[in-house]
Amino acid sequence: MDETAKLIQSAHEGDKSARDRLVSENMGLVWSIVRRFGGRGYDPEDLFQIGSIGLIKAIDKFDLSFDVKFSTYAVPMIAGEIKRFLRDDGMIKVSRVLKETAVKAKGVKEALNLKLGREPTLNEIAGELGICVEELAAAMESGAEIESLQKTIYQGDGSSIHLMDKLEEKSNPAEEVMNKMLLGRLLNELSPQERKIIIRRYYMEQTQTQIAKELGISQVQVSRMEKKILKSMREKL
Repeated sequence: MDETAKLIQSAHEGDKSARDRLVSENMGLVWSIVRRFGGRGYDPEDLFQIGSIGLIKAIDKFDLSFDVKFSTYAVPMIAGEIKRFLRDDGMIKVSRVLKETAVKAKGVKEALNLKLGREPTLNEIAGELGICVEELAAAMESGAEIESLQKTIYQGDGSSIHLMDKLEEKSNPAEEVMNKMLLGRLLNELSPQERKIIIRRYYMEQTQTQIAKELGISQVQVSRMEKKILKSMREKL
């Protein structure tokens, strides 16, 4: 087991220092993804904080049985968190308390930056404020400015691209219904134990280790069963 895997395992077991170290060691990865979203009218540091939330989620949800590097798994999690922020920004009304926390967080962040000589982590900022990381993340998101969907983000050759042009297309309702019906049929064809594994794995987002403990079997058995079930479902599709 390599060093990253050991840290992830320790973090899953409740070792806060291991979790903080993983966040610190992967800051460069977060920044590399933040740069992909440049030129959209947002402060890169704000996007970095949002991307860091995705990194933390990747650490918490990464399954050591995955046959991929942690960075490979973390990249779409980080990018997805930023994309959701850009898509949903300004659509949710926030409380005065969250807004006040956001202002305090900005001041603490600047003070820690001067004190430490580097970018402070979410955990460090939250520690100074005496709140949890999740509350800090929610406060930081509340401080984002509302953008008009008609805002021009590119102008050239006599044509312009508006912010709304960058939004993902809404899904087809009829197609969603058909997919749910098909998925429901496939789930009903599984045995109770197989159905429990798939639901807990992909709907409740539990790790194979968590499922193994609940079912009273080994993680290796869960991994083998999951692969077998997915293969069978793909063949039926």
